[in-house]
Amino acid sequence: MNVLLTGITGYIGSRLAPRLLADGHSLRGFSRHPGAHREDGVEVFTGDAVTGEGLEPALDGIDVAYFLIHSMEASSDGAFSVRERAAAENFARAAGQAGVERIVYLGGPVPAAGNGSPHLASRLAVERILLEGAPGSVALRASIVIGAASRPFRFLVRLVERMPVLAVPAWRTHQTSPIDERDIVELLARAAVGDAGCGQSLDASGPELVTYGELIDRIRELMLVGRVTVGFKRLTLTPIASRLAAMIAGEDHQLIGPLMESLEYDLLPGGGNAAELLEVRLHSLDAAIEHALREWEAAEPLAAR
Repeated sequence: MNVLLTGITGYIGSRLAPRLLADGHSLRGFSRHPGAHREDGVEVFTGDAVTGEGLEPALDGIDVAYFLIHSMEASSDGAFSVRERAAAENFARAAGQAGVERIVYLGGPVPAAGNGSPHLASRLAVERILLEGAPGSVALRASIVIGAASRPFRFLVRLVERMPVLAVPAWRTHQTSPIDERDIVELLARAAVGDAGCGQSLDASGPELVTYGELIDRIRELMLVGRVTVGFKRLTLTPIASRLAAMIAGEDHQLIGPLMESLEYDLLPGGGNAAELLEVRLHSLDAAIEHALREWEAAEPLAAR
């Protein structure tokens, strides 16, 4: 099949590209920064989905298009939710005009109570736009992806590494299902073929349901570092805590702020099970964390180890 991979220079896109090539697809990339990608045999089109620039030629002749575009970085052209909606609308329109049969989207989970944080609400809005853009589309809803280059995972590791006492707000008791990077890549690859999941939103959940506090403890234990954890029963202070945490972890608050707002909700599987439907055997949470830490340390040292 002819496949377009947007976000090919990003975290998930750069890992999905070789998997799609291994499956024999004819792959084309789309990015605002094509020079960062060096996959042999892949033509990368330059463009910007937020403005619509470059979408028409990139989508010409494409059967399946991956939408891995998120806009949470700092920008002067509006809030991230406005940019994400514009990108989705432009992409869906261009895909429809090009006759694309399927759009595969990687979004976020939906809280049981309402749309949740602005970050999660934006993901849901994008999902709805894209599912309407092509009848055979598939949306995967993933929580925290466990991988060496996953920014939410790296954020948690940096906090464990740099804070001798881990002060965890009240959201530590909320639950989620983290998923191994290898598994999300496999799910995305399989979502491009066959009829399973067509026109559906599927939960791309890991095999274990844990609280955020338990996830931090599992990371700490597998890093083999001793840390005292102090939990607050009612205190969240997310606007203040997110800025402090971003500073400690060396991360951009434009990313960490919206992500930490999402921690104030239980992000539980509630729809179709992507792993069952697409027949993917999932790695355990411990295996995911251990693999991510090994890959991280192969490239750069972890001071706490």
